[in-house]
Amino acid sequence: MQSDSYSIDDFTWFKRLKQMKSFFRLLLLIGVGCCLCLLLLVLYLKSKPLPPPDIGASSMIYDDQDKPMDRIDNGELREPVQLNKIPKPLVQATLAVEDQNFYHHFGFSIKGILRAALVNFKAGRVTQGASTITQQLARNLYLTHDRTWSRKIKEALLTIQLELHYSKQEILEMYLNKIYYGNGAYGVNRASQIYFHQPVEKLNLSQCAFLVGIPRGPAYYSPYEHFQRAKQRQQIILNLMSQNHMITKQAAKDASKVKLAIHSPTKLEKQKANYFRDYIIRTAVNQYGLDESWVRSGGLKIYTTLNQNMQKDAEKAVTQTLEDHAELQGSLLSVDPRNGHIKAMVGGRDYQSSPYNRVFSHRQPGSSFKPILYLSALEHGFTPITKIMSQPTSFTFGNSVYKPSNYQQSYANRPITLREAIAKSDNIYAVSTEFQVGMDKEVEMAKRLGITSDLSETPSLALGSYPVTPFEMTGAYTAFAANGNRQELFGIRKITTSDGAIIISNEPKTTSVTTPENAFLLTNLLSSVFQTGGTGHRVKQMFSGAGAGKTGTTNTDGWLIGYNPNLLTTVWVGYDRGKSLPHDEARLSQFIWGRYMRQVATYKPLGLFTIPDGVKAVYVDEDSGYLANENCPHQKMEYFVEGTEPTIACPTHNPEKSSSDSLIKQFAEWLGFE
Repeated sequence: MQSDSYSIDDFTWFKRLKQMKSFFRLLLLIGVGCCLCLLLLVLYLKSKPLPPPDIGASSMIYDDQDKPMDRIDNGELREPVQLNKIPKPLVQATLAVEDQNFYHHFGFSIKGILRAALVNFKAGRVTQGASTITQQLARNLYLTHDRTWSRKIKEALLTIQLELHYSKQEILEMYLNKIYYGNGAYGVNRASQIYFHQPVEKLNLSQCAFLVGIPRGPAYYSPYEHFQRAKQRQQIILNLMSQNHMITKQAAKDASKVKLAIHSPTKLEKQKANYFRDYIIRTAVNQYGLDESWVRSGGLKIYTTLNQNMQKDAEKAVTQTLEDHAELQGSLLSVDPRNGHIKAMVGGRDYQSSPYNRVFSHRQPGSSFKPILYLSALEHGFTPITKIMSQPTSFTFGNSVYKPSNYQQSYANRPITLREAIAKSDNIYAVSTEFQVGMDKEVEMAKRLGITSDLSETPSLALGSYPVTPFEMTGAYTAFAANGNRQELFGIRKITTSDGAIIISNEPKTTSVTTPENAFLLTNLLSSVFQTGGTGHRVKQMFSGAGAGKTGTTNTDGWLIGYNPNLLTTVWVGYDRGKSLPHDEARLSQFIWGRYMRQVATYKPLGLFTIPDGVKAVYVDEDSGYLANENCPHQKMEYFVEGTEPTIACPTHNPEKSSSDSLIKQFAEWLGFE
């Protein structure tokens, strides 16, 4: 009788098969359990009505005294429209750029979720979402825009509820009537009215694609401030529509070539400090990463640095000075140089006609850039009495020759001091200084002072030929006014939720740029600009307080940047399209500055400049530059960093030398010599 025999391997195989059956049985039970839980969740969410949507409340702005100043938006201005009234190209463009599979998913994009999960896992926190249209609607209707796991879970549940309670058409209609299109436009119809002055149903393909590009970044793609950027976004959307066979390639090409007429709002609610309000919204969104719709209508409390009285005086000074000069624009930025607080901001003569903020416009600063060069010169051995010949001069630069000239060909035709060169804004002195100190040193100083605009090491840099913004120049000048310490400018002190929870908090940020001694010397030299003979002498007719500053004039720009210990104010005037600026109009910057500072001085102590330790005052002979004595006819008190002051007595007007010269002359005459 033959007996069956089984190997150890056979028993091992049977054992593994049994384990696999148990595993699959467990997996099946888990799957069934999950399906039942999901079914119960869906039934629960289906039976549970959606909460009333959070329409939002306008955020409030507070001034530097924590007094309510204004609301950012006077409510969400909407003009709801039915989906069948919205042009098909606008709906297609929205789907192409926001949610191509909108009609084929149940509120979630699996591909998007997996991508977002991978990114979030790598970051260790929630940084990216799947962003279907339904999810965006859930977030905009019911939730805040913070990126937390709890908010994402709530968003997922609300997304399912929206899909359960509403059709795809209804969800899309709600979405298009809810989302924010920038500049106070909530919903697509309101956006069409604001930007194109016509109802949404009349928009063409080009306008539809342009409009759809804005919600991804209402400030970043603002048609008023970044039109070319918005046009590039339009092109991307048209290409997506073509790739998804929504339109033909030729239609996309034709639409991209259509010239769009973007209109300013026909009616803007009268609000305070409009340009400043736009600035803090942009800062909250771009710098601090807050969602713009939350900033505008999240019921936030935004505590700013703005002083309401100073803002009124700034607006008045600009409008009154420019009222008889059609199309001439101007801007004013006033800050506390001790901490960088923005106290007043005017971006143009009339916000309703032009919301563009010229405080951030790149313009040639002209001679107002020279103090940056002269601070570098002071650090490299120059003193207030360093002399350079003022006469027509050619400078060799590489293989070329640079020939600067003074205004109206006015030259001293003699050596002049640094003080005189600053007061009269002598261009020959500036370029000569640049060649002596080094163009690289000037660029390096500009960067230390916070200038981020592009600068090149060329001779014309000394004369302010490279465009910068008034905002940058104001920040740079804080170092002159604040003992060598540059302050980062800011307008938001803190942002809180409606219940007081702090979202953003700001403190002054200080960077040491130069010594207090050099900062004082430069300030003292710049005070000559406002004295008789200085290019800004007109200011003294309006403002009698302590002040220092520099004028700047180009063919298209007029500047005055002036300060005292407690207030620094930059004024620019010019035309938006680079139209030539007559010299008499360029001088209007001085009248704006003088009127504003005079009025502020009636209620705000502006202080006096103090001499820091390490600065020494001595009397010098203006002719020779030596220490003056009682016989020197032209003597002047001058300040020096201790150790750099002249120590040799004036030999020209020395009384002992004069007596000796007289005896020699008499003896020569007695001998018969002339």
